[in-house]
Amino acid sequence: MFKISLHLVDYVIIVCFLMVTLIVGFSFARRQNSLKSFFLAQGRVPAWAIGMSLLATLISSVTFLAYPAEGFTNNWILLVQGLMVPVVLIGTIWFIVPLYRKVIGLSTYEYFEKRFGTFARYYSSLAFVLRQFSGMGTVLFLLALALDAMIGGNTMLMITVIGCIIILVNLMGGIEAVIWLDVFQGFMLFATGIVCLSVILFSTDGGPSAVWQIASSHGRTGFGPYDADLTKLTFLVMAINGAFYAIQKYGTDQTVVQRYLTAKTDKGAIRASLMGILLTVPVWMLFMFIGTALFAYYQHHSLPAGIQAPQVFPYFIATKLPVGVTGLILSAMISAAICSLSADLNSLAAVGVEDYYKKIRRNRPDKEYLKAGKWTVVISGLLAIGIGSLYIKAGSEGVLGIVFTLYAIFSGGIVGIFMLGIFSARANRQGVNIGIITCIVFTAYAFLTSTRIGTGAEKHLLLDLGKYNFGHDKLMLGVYSHLVVIGVGYVASLFFPKPVLDKNLLYTGWKEARKIERNAEKVTLRAV
Repeated sequence: MFKISLHLVDYVIIVCFLMVTLIVGFSFARRQNSLKSFFLAQGRVPAWAIGMSLLATLISSVTFLAYPAEGFTNNWILLVQGLMVPVVLIGTIWFIVPLYRKVIGLSTYEYFEKRFGTFARYYSSLAFVLRQFSGMGTVLFLLALALDAMIGGNTMLMITVIGCIIILVNLMGGIEAVIWLDVFQGFMLFATGIVCLSVILFSTDGGPSAVWQIASSHGRTGFGPYDADLTKLTFLVMAINGAFYAIQKYGTDQTVVQRYLTAKTDKGAIRASLMGILLTVPVWMLFMFIGTALFAYYQHHSLPAGIQAPQVFPYFIATKLPVGVTGLILSAMISAAICSLSADLNSLAAVGVEDYYKKIRRNRPDKEYLKAGKWTVVISGLLAIGIGSLYIKAGSEGVLGIVFTLYAIFSGGIVGIFMLGIFSARANRQGVNIGIITCIVFTAYAFLTSTRIGTGAEKHLLLDLGKYNFGHDKLMLGVYSHLVVIGVGYVASLFFPKPVLDKNLLYTGWKEARKIERNAEKVTLRAV
């Protein structure tokens, strides 16, 4: 296994960065004296900073390492999911943001309870928790893999140290510290990505045109295959999956929705959301193309034996960039993980307190809930470290594909519940509960009949039903689960009474309120 020795200057830069991270966390400590301050910053953060925070929340070491790794080994098909985000959300963010700001206090899943009852709330919040932990383990694992190659030492120890820093930042500074660290990390991310891509492009013999020619001739460009085949990974599969991913991430994910709630006004929250959406996609594209450029570069340069795809980018950084620049870029890599995981921990703690602890311990003092939130941060952080260590033992083949697969499995029809809640006044609690149960059965069937375990040629399906096995790509599992909830949930609702609803819970209610506001504005203008 290869090891790289960093210069003392690079180590100093990394240590200084980690110290600044802790200082930022501690600088906001005095403000964290209530639950709303700890989780929502009580409207103290400007919209532009929230937009940068959304960017940083969605960009982690998965982007910094897994996207270049994917670009190095394949074409850009897994980027299609990200490209669907603005396509879907530009038309929906206008009513999703004000709806949440009007009807919930802290937890996204409070909306699900108000619309469909307790079972829908706990099902959706539990799905969120499972997705977060699987993703957090991936972030820690990829970061440790890179640090192990560039610095050496015990990988488990590095995961633990980084994890403890993240826990401390959250405990001391709450969401406010997380957001301002995100702002710093967002600028670093753009700068380091552009620097790295420029160096790779102009270090390759023949320059950018040669990079493109080499990549194209080896099938590293494009988003194919483009055939209408749902049984394998195709453009169509990723596009459909991406549309549902966009709604799920920006419409039902606590990490994102919590940012909407920190803004001072609805308009500020919408501006922040649009900023985050429009910045995130170029970053995903930038880091995917870095992997493509690395593939072209290493066609004429040697790589150490045994190097894994997620380690190629760190290897290039450590061996081809000047002293000091390497330290800055590695600091940006660590920053991406810290910011993403800090946001995950804060949102997990918010859900833990609002959806679970408050249900068990009702009408308790705010200080008790704040203490419970901080304990949830600690416990969640330690669990994430443990999951990261399991990832190390499992290996790193196809990490990005694994992440997307887990996301599809743990999505569990949440978008279906959300869309029925927003758009159908006829959908009711009983019908949606039947839809959720049907979705659970379907997801279990699809997962068991398409997942192989074992080693080498000895791999076998968890459940083999022959021709009745789930034969489509696993990313379609997440799509089908949403469609099952929408179809079964709506039809089942027809057998039960139409619910009496608060109009604020529906898209039509938002539309009606907007019409009244516009009419009032016209009257005001006429009076002037």
